[in-house]
Amino acid sequence: MNATLSPADRETAVSKAQATYSSGPLPWIIKIAVLGILDAFLVLGAITAVGASAWWILAAIVVLLVLLNGIYLPPNRFLPAKYLFPGLVFLSIFSIGVILYTVYISFTNYGDGHNSSKSDAISAIQANNTARVPDSPTYTSAVALKDGKLELLVVDPATKQVKAAPDGGVLAPVEGVQVTSIGGIKEAPGYQVLSFSDITQRSKEIGAFKAKMDEDPNSGFIRTTTGTRAFEYKSTLSYDQAKDTFTDAKGTVYSDSGKGSFVSADGQRIEPGWKVGVGFENFTRAFTNPDIRGPFLKVTAWTFAFAFLSVATTFALGLFLAIMFNEPRMRGQKVYRVAMILPYAFPGFLSALVWAGLFNQEFGFINEVLLSGARIPWLTDPVWAKVSVLLVNLWLGFPYMFLVATGALQSIPDDVLEAARMDGASPWQTFRQIKLPLLMVPLAPLLISSFAFNFNNFVLIFLLTNGGPQFQGTSLTAGHTDLLISMVFKVAGFAGGNHDYGLASAFSIIIFFLIGGISYLAFRQTKTLENLN
Repeated sequence: MNATLSPADRETAVSKAQATYSSGPLPWIIKIAVLGILDAFLVLGAITAVGASAWWILAAIVVLLVLLNGIYLPPNRFLPAKYLFPGLVFLSIFSIGVILYTVYISFTNYGDGHNSSKSDAISAIQANNTARVPDSPTYTSAVALKDGKLELLVVDPATKQVKAAPDGGVLAPVEGVQVTSIGGIKEAPGYQVLSFSDITQRSKEIGAFKAKMDEDPNSGFIRTTTGTRAFEYKSTLSYDQAKDTFTDAKGTVYSDSGKGSFVSADGQRIEPGWKVGVGFENFTRAFTNPDIRGPFLKVTAWTFAFAFLSVATTFALGLFLAIMFNEPRMRGQKVYRVAMILPYAFPGFLSALVWAGLFNQEFGFINEVLLSGARIPWLTDPVWAKVSVLLVNLWLGFPYMFLVATGALQSIPDDVLEAARMDGASPWQTFRQIKLPLLMVPLAPLLISSFAFNFNNFVLIFLLTNGGPQFQGTSLTAGHTDLLISMVFKVAGFAGGNHDYGLASAFSIIIFFLIGGISYLAFRQTKTLENLN
């Protein structure tokens, strides 16, 4: 900024800044209060990062703290940074940070069965593979709330001592508990003992509750289904910490496969696993695994075809209508133009839902009324479903092209068109050799952006066909009208089914490079058009 300001302007800016900071103590008080609140949140985040051993998050918070206070505390320095800093922070968190995290996930096996650390997986394996210990004593128990979380209270039948633990925690003694004459737990300080009706309402959560007897991973658990009686359970898989293996009751040994799971010698796997880095495996699966490659290539081909045909059809119709309604001798131009942009005025998601009803094979308006009771499978047949998607996108997209083409047509000088008529050019020659080249200069970037938009037109596909009809003979959740972006949505498990965030992230990166490469080539062609013009 200093390089672009004259000395007089720079002196004026500095004097205004000094006047602002010398206008009284109130601005300083407000600034210090706001900085104090922000610093408190950042310090809290730093403490949490230390507890979770997230050192890179801690480093980012420390850098943010230093920059925040270093920029905003000095009153007369770093004036440009005071305005740029908030935008840069949000850009780093919500754009750059998300991109980097997606890249990181694409090189992992993150997904169903592999969504936590190895220690969590070991605990879950032991907790999920349990059986009641034969002839184990019955524990009198109660379920209570402490700080809003469920805890299990049990009476040791041998010592009559009351112990409590949260789900997955270790039982610890509790003092001051009131026990009834028949040995039941009546009241405990700091706990809200649940009634029978409360236990019934939360029976599923209580049935999955497990309290460890001690820190030994091979020790048993205390579980209850009624809330008043608990029993001892023990894992059917024994974990050897020294060898890092599990052994079941039959003597089968499960070892760390190095790919985030315990696997036996004959290939049997114990669930769940844990998240590990897998290198380029997700990218390799996308192109080499037949179960994934086939649907992926079909979806990719349809995505390109859909984006190209959508741009071509909407541009052709929009340009045709713009030329037709740009005729000065036509009466009622404004009325016609308003009618043309009505589809653009309605929300796209609402229009997609309306069209889904119109295309209904049994009761839709198109089959029942327009086609006199025909039974065309608009949304259930692979070919007709693609036709339906293109027709609806044409309806939604041509008004935009109509608007921009109308504006571009009106910007062409009349003397250029008059000169063409004087030279004896036909209307088609005038359009092909004069109007269209002049139109392509301002419209080419819009066509490129429209191609990129339709390449990722998730809303239309999701609401109209949900990507269906589905591919047969593959485990990949994808259909004939899925675009790459909607397939990624399904692979990630957001539409139900299995979650495979690693593969979905790999697909996202592939989409990024596809769109980036196409946009680069298209903008180079646009530059050529500008030079020719």
